[in-house]
Amino acid sequence: MIHISFSFPLLQIVTMPTQKLIVLMGSRKDFPFADRIGVFLEREDFPVKCEYNVCSAHKTPETLMKKLENYEKSGDDIVYITVAGLSDALSGTVAGYSKYPVIACPPDSKKYGWTKVFSSMITPEGVSVLFVSEPENAALAALKILAFSNPFLYEKLAIYQRKKKEEVIEADKEIRGKNIAKRDVE
Repeated sequence: MIHISFSFPLLQIVTMPTQKLIVLMGSRKDFPFADRIGVFLEREDFPVKCEYNVCSAHKTPETLMKKLENYEKSGDDIVYITVAGLSDALSGTVAGYSKYPVIACPPDSKKYGWTKVFSSMITPEGVSVLFVSEPENAALAALKILAFSNPFLYEKLAIYQRKKKEEVIEADKEIRGKNIAKRDVE
């Protein structure tokens, strides 16, 4: 009698790190603007956690550093979105300390225009800050970064983009050939 034996390699279960958007605000009054990030994630059903913190690079630098230290040690996949007005020292400080991407999304960029863009983006070599003016687009940019290592998230983003494309196609069908006055569209 011949005896055949099969051996199977041990299956190794690999868990993916938790993916998070960490929203750091310079003050409490930034929350209504920053909250649009979490609202976007929920509305579009993106499976990424969003955490909010208030810590000022100017007024509470020790608190900011302690929070960043804890996030850096967490082992999570993180993208920081900084929401800070005026000089926006928060974005550059976070980028200078962290190994993770930082997206500056200041609540006052429309008010201050290019001056605001410069205060958020002009940083020394080795300190990279991305700039996105609207919270929903900052969330979308962060999701695209996280999707590099998450095929499920990548597919959710593809579905979202198809949905946005279909909305434009539908709008075109509704409007094409109609004589719509400017006042009817605004």
